[in-house]
Amino acid sequence: MAREIVINAAPFETRVALLEKQRLVEIFIERSHDRGIAGNIYKGIVTRVLPGMQAAFVDIGLEKAAFLHGSDLLIDIGDEFIADDGGTPIDVLTDENAHDTRTAQRRVPIEDRLRKGQEILVQVAKPPLGTKGARVTSLISLPGRYLVYTPSSAHIGVSRRIEDETERARLKDLVLGERPPEGGFIIRTACEGLSRREIQGDIKFLQKLWNRISSRSERAGAPTVLHADMDLVLRTVRDLFTTDTQRLVVDSEHEHQRILEFVDTVMPRLKNRIEYDDVAEPIFDRYGIETQINRALERKVWLKSGGYIVIDHTEALTVVDVNTGRYVGKQNQEETILKTNLEAVRVIVEQVRLRNIGGLIVIDFIDMEEAASQNLVVEALQEALKRDKARSKLLPLSELGLIEMTRKRARESLVQVLCAPCATCEGRGHVKATATIAYEVLRRIQREGALNASVAQITVHVHPAVADFLRRNEEQSLQMLETRLDKKIAVKVSPDMSEDRYEVTAVEAAA
Repeated sequence: MAREIVINAAPFETRVALLEKQRLVEIFIERSHDRGIAGNIYKGIVTRVLPGMQAAFVDIGLEKAAFLHGSDLLIDIGDEFIADDGGTPIDVLTDENAHDTRTAQRRVPIEDRLRKGQEILVQVAKPPLGTKGARVTSLISLPGRYLVYTPSSAHIGVSRRIEDETERARLKDLVLGERPPEGGFIIRTACEGLSRREIQGDIKFLQKLWNRISSRSERAGAPTVLHADMDLVLRTVRDLFTTDTQRLVVDSEHEHQRILEFVDTVMPRLKNRIEYDDVAEPIFDRYGIETQINRALERKVWLKSGGYIVIDHTEALTVVDVNTGRYVGKQNQEETILKTNLEAVRVIVEQVRLRNIGGLIVIDFIDMEEAASQNLVVEALQEALKRDKARSKLLPLSELGLIEMTRKRARESLVQVLCAPCATCEGRGHVKATATIAYEVLRRIQREGALNASVAQITVHVHPAVADFLRRNEEQSLQMLETRLDKKIAVKVSPDMSEDRYEVTAVEAAA
């Protein structure tokens, strides 16, 4: 599928949009005051070993200690491992196709391998997410343009996305013949069809990089950062700018020059696909990206047929509900439901990628009576997920019409990056109804009047909607309270006040 990359680079924030057929499928954001640390390599100090969890905490110089699981201390994982494209260290260690020799190493207790105060070389596999610190691994991996170098493993792996067995064997033999005495490599998708010379260049670059990191490690104290990964712009070029990318457009002259220099070194044949956009109109507006980002923050997503999906986030999981909405179909009910579910499949996968939703995802499709329809929906979902680079696992459709899946959580979701918990609803996703607030106000008036006999007037400041509700629906209740309490009640409108807030003031009687 032809792709485009659009980069909006400003001094304070860089945004990268990945488009497929002019539709936004992924968005990456990096702010100058909050550079990501995924991929960074640190010399850290073990601060605590937890035998019961088979894990340890490592001080790498951040506000919170990093988490190191015992499985991330593995070194030799054998020769049968098949890596994901550009797999992170966590991918390498948890891949279901990894060699069984891992099992014996896992049985060595972490307390026999680590001790408090020990210095250790680690790499950030997952940045801090929410209240959790970073997750690190001791299995270092250095991504290049075509290869990923793993200094502590002699394994040679090939991306699953290279499907031709002859090409897989050719690339593996080529890398085996060129690799250094120590370390191994993961062959990335971008390596497909390359010559020996191009691969040699990547191997030499990665070797030199690792030698520099090793030298710094020997001289440096802990905790300290030894290597920081590239910024978002260059990472995008390295990892996403491939031969199936029609063009890369950037709106910054400075970044345009940086990209050209980088591409001239690692992939000069793609240089003519890079464009500098100097039009005054904001680049994300002109490509319709800004609108698509805003839609990706909405709870409801409409389908072309008139149906819609609803996406709800909780701490434990994300729930996606499919509804027919306005779509009534032209044939029978089963066909209408099947068509809606199949259309929803494509949109759900698009939204999961775009919103970068990770962890457990539960999809509630519209109930289908026929097994053939159910199979079609599951197969469509499996096929759509193949275009998603993040690792996912899909469970069969349950009797209740639910599909459970997991998706690797490598970075914060779009909502976490762009949004904050609502101050009004305290992050619950809902607020008290106008009527509920109005009746709270009436009870508060009653309480104030009963507790303050000398008060002559009770004044309430409320949101316009609450004031309107009281006047329309509870005017009689206000009059009854005035009579019962023998006090004047004044309702004042405060436009700047949020709807769930109100102030009650008691005015003493004149002496």
